[in-house]
Amino acid sequence: MKGDETLLSGWGRTNFTSSLVTDDETAESVSAAIRGYRGERGLLVRGLGRSYGDAAQNSGGRTLRLRTSPVGEIGPDGQVDLHGGLSVGELLTHVVPRGWFVPVTPGTKHITIGGGLAADVHGKNHHRDGSLGAHVVEIDLVDGTGALRTLRREEPLFDAVIGGMGLSGVITRARLRLVPIQTASMRVCTRRTADLDETMGALADADQTHRYTVAWLDTLAHGKHLGRGVVSSGEHAPPASLDDHGRSPLALARFSQGLAVAAPPTPPFNLLSPAGMRLFNQIYYHRAPLRPRTSHESISSFFYPLDVVNAWNRAYGPRGFVQYQFAVPHERTVREVIECFQRNSNYGFLAVLKRFGPASGAPLSFPTKGWTLAVDFPATRELAGVLDRLDEMVVAGGGRVYLAKDARMNARLLPQMYPQLERWRELRATLDPRGIFVSDLSRRLQLC
Repeated sequence: MKGDETLLSGWGRTNFTSSLVTDDETAESVSAAIRGYRGERGLLVRGLGRSYGDAAQNSGGRTLRLRTSPVGEIGPDGQVDLHGGLSVGELLTHVVPRGWFVPVTPGTKHITIGGGLAADVHGKNHHRDGSLGAHVVEIDLVDGTGALRTLRREEPLFDAVIGGMGLSGVITRARLRLVPIQTASMRVCTRRTADLDETMGALADADQTHRYTVAWLDTLAHGKHLGRGVVSSGEHAPPASLDDHGRSPLALARFSQGLAVAAPPTPPFNLLSPAGMRLFNQIYYHRAPLRPRTSHESISSFFYPLDVVNAWNRAYGPRGFVQYQFAVPHERTVREVIECFQRNSNYGFLAVLKRFGPASGAPLSFPTKGWTLAVDFPATRELAGVLDRLDEMVVAGGGRVYLAKDARMNARLLPQMYPQLERWRELRATLDPRGIFVSDLSRRLQLC
């Protein structure tokens, strides 16, 4: 099997490892690659590399990348067959002008369908619609023997794949249920909040009335302002709606992915200093209205604000960054975590708070009912010890860390965070009896 030796990293750019990379387009070529593999370091399929840590790396082994293919015909109920290597961005270009939208999307459109299911990604609508795996009817999977299986969601083995971090097989096709939309705009209600209690209360209230909710937190605010933020609640705009400025929504035919500017080469230092972020946070916070205000936003600006800058991860400099995301059932743990990294002078940037609905039941799926906070930290020597303490707080609060974002967690905590781990291992062993699917993440956390 031919391929190119390639240095790969996660989106956080904290650790580069080398792997032999090959491109495969069809389920048949993937099957042949798996059946013919005789190496010792295993195989892994990689999407667009947006896992923040080492989930899509396979040091010293072989990495498969799936080429994309056209979108299938959309049925009257929104069901459509999608290639595992298709990106969400490519899908939106095809389906939005036709009046459809993805049922769940994370904060970037630069992920593949297969990667999104392997991480069981969530979005701003988890409180209402769950994670991406809840909207899949069936998948085609090449297992660890090279056999092509079709798995439906009612089958136990399906649960080993959804959230299974690519370690249970290669998703080559997924039948997904899209949701109907009438315009290319979102009707968005925005307000700012004075502290963490008000932020969480506003999110809980918005969840009762809106499909999409999210809060940005000013993690540099102290004292009585700790946890202040900006809460945004959205719905797909109907054609006749007007926002507070008297503007109508965009027609479906006017959908655009938006322009993206190129990021400069990686600077020799971290561009995001605490002083600069403090100024940004002040401006962003005070631009938000005191009282709720409704506006129309494009789909791209509401769901994918960071995609406006290509390779924005370079701004953190050569050391890269860590995104720490956890989910916990209780509000108090969120407060304790924020207070902890403030006490240790680890000021996170781009902090996003959301509420989760019930868990999916898949053993390694991350979302669990309660709260989730994601924060970006520049990678420093001091950060590791702080995050270790945060992990212990999250476990004590009955929570877990998101494996698709993780780059450094201690394997000892994994069974406590994911109590169905043994069930996943048993299901995975059926799909991959040779243990051929391996990643740097799986080695570090002793997943399988």
